[in-house]
Amino acid sequence: MRRGWVYILLCSDGSYYTGCTSNLEKRINEHSLGVFGGYTSSRRPVELVFSEEFNDIRDAIAAERRIKGWTRRKKSALINRDFALLHELAACRNKNHFSNRKK
Repeated sequence: MRRGWVYILLCSDGSYYTGCTSNLEKRINEHSLGVFGGYTSSRRPVELVFSEEFNDIRDAIAAERRIKGWTRRKKSALINRDFALLHELAACRNKNHFSNRKK
């Protein structure tokens, strides 16, 4: 199995970019150099603010897809390793569940 990483970049405009790769160092250099057109090429310089390694690239891809759907606040909690806040932000907020939660 091929290893993989999920990563989050902080872009020059303050936005986050989430991606995954099988070669983290190479991919970050590509973002920094603007090798590929796309989101980060017009928002350089970029800074790696989070990465997590997986034993299987498929797990990294799944993590990337989950994280891409998160709010900025939730991504910031992950970056800061604030797992208590991350857990709180992950709580279900739909009407039925939220109104029945203990306060």
